[in-house]
Amino acid sequence: MTDSIQLTAPPVLSTPETHILEDPTPLSTAQASPRLSDEELWNVYELERTAKEIRDGGYKRVALQFPDGMLKDAPRISQALEKEVWKLPAAVRKEEESASLETSFNELQVNAEQGTKEDGTNGRTAERVRLYILADTSYGSCCVDEIAAEHVNADVVVHYGRSCLSPTARLPVIYVFTTHPLSLEDVVQTFETTFPAKDEKVVLMADITYNNHIPSLLSALSSKGYENLLIPEVIHDPSSTIPNRKLEEGTDLKEYSLFHISNPPTALLLTLSSRVKEMFIYPTAPSSPPTASPRKAITTNTTMSLRRRYALLTSLSTCPVFGILINTLSVKNYLNTATSLKTLVSSAGKKSYTFVVGKINAAKIANFSEIGGWVVVGCWESSLVENNGEFFRPVITPFELGLVLVGDGRRLWDGGWRGDFGGVEELVESGDVGRKGEEKEDVKEEDSGEVKGKHVDIEEDSEEESEAPEFDLRTGRYVSHSRPMRASIPAASSNSGGEFGNTTAASNVLTRRAKGDLATVNGAVSPGAEYLRTQRTWTGLGSDFHEVEAPQTIEEGRSGVARGYTVGEGEERR
Repeated sequence: MTDSIQLTAPPVLSTPETHILEDPTPLSTAQASPRLSDEELWNVYELERTAKEIRDGGYKRVALQFPDGMLKDAPRISQALEKEVWKLPAAVRKEEESASLETSFNELQVNAEQGTKEDGTNGRTAERVRLYILADTSYGSCCVDEIAAEHVNADVVVHYGRSCLSPTARLPVIYVFTTHPLSLEDVVQTFETTFPAKDEKVVLMADITYNNHIPSLLSALSSKGYENLLIPEVIHDPSSTIPNRKLEEGTDLKEYSLFHISNPPTALLLTLSSRVKEMFIYPTAPSSPPTASPRKAITTNTTMSLRRRYALLTSLSTCPVFGILINTLSVKNYLNTATSLKTLVSSAGKKSYTFVVGKINAAKIANFSEIGGWVVVGCWESSLVENNGEFFRPVITPFELGLVLVGDGRRLWDGGWRGDFGGVEELVESGDVGRKGEEKEDVKEEDSGEVKGKHVDIEEDSEEESEAPEFDLRTGRYVSHSRPMRASIPAASSNSGGEFGNTTAASNVLTRRAKGDLATVNGAVSPGAEYLRTQRTWTGLGSDFHEVEAPQTIEEGRSGVARGYTVGEGEERR
């Protein structure tokens, strides 16, 4: 038995003053990397191309977005880029309309503020370009942070590092992927070991930070005798068959294996697992020292990941309240997707609430305990949030929400998966969510006949009572509150004339009350308000006034700072 440690003094729970400015956070791999030389900085960050695109676009205010690992190079890049842009001639813009007195005055004012300098090239003047470093991203480093760029009125964003290539909504973007080094000889040897047959059909692709090596790799493999190699072009379309890659029409990916350089994100891995015949990954992380033999390509297996995702779906089949979590403000069509998701949830008789919280973490979304499940609207990579027991409620993607809402009876999943917004609007238009059987609708029309208006309430009651009971597949228990919004629309408000005259939602006519006497807001059932009324122990400031029987004596409290405050008139120091 080991001896227990005897403490001779209490543990130090605060940072000593001598170390107050030191950061105890360990350095990441990128931050601990050696400092780049000027030549390496010029090549890795493609300063010449970036400066040329800034001048050709006529941009005057440029936002530079860096991931956390590259912020250490940001000051040097900003200075070098500003010098390079200054050397280039100003862009010649074509004026589509005649200049007015107001535009002339504005141009004179801009020139006075920014200053001009003769560049000695054809008599043009090089106007000053202002560069702004975005030191923190609102959502994720792979997405373009248009919100932060608009805070400085930027004309363009230069995005450095790895990108999800999601189409942006407002600002133009210059992408600098910062090419990483790659041993082509080792990749070729690994490829030959993985595909010994020269006629094998293979899709050759790489992570965006290694994509510049693909032409050289293709040339090397072609010299080895490989002919059936498919090299998809990089595009900005996450909904394509291979996300952000362009394929020729009629290409059957089921006939191709895929050789991917660098570990792909989980969203890409799940997307491609069901679309190609087989997938191999060439790891680029230096997990072990190099050896004489080539590395072995890793064969992917997403069976366990898909099983976990399907388990999340089944756990939400009886969820009454969903939270739509906006994880982007720059990806194109994110607002339309959020609207479509609200329509889907509503058509299934469930309630949804929309939240914008920035970067997702467990602490933020745990504040809303009334939410039974979350669906993330973000880029096609960040929408997939892995739940390793950290989150209080399941977090799924828009595609997975569609599978949840169609119900257990019609849910068919062939193992395919997608992380983009595609398919959500199609599901809304098809009406598969919340749709009753066609036979039941026909009977309803025949039975209703001329009976309208008065007997609508009875007909709706009979429909709800005739619905099949729902059970939680995990516990086997009957669930009676999985569709709280089914009875939230008063039937009387649907009458627009006839025997009862014109009625509106604000009228005083009697309406059928929601079952269970739930809390309502503007005449509609509100599960959030009901949860606040019945289950939350604290409902806001002033909610405990009714517990105070009589006014209490006002006493003087503490004053001063935390390290030396006084209490009361005696000025007792603490």
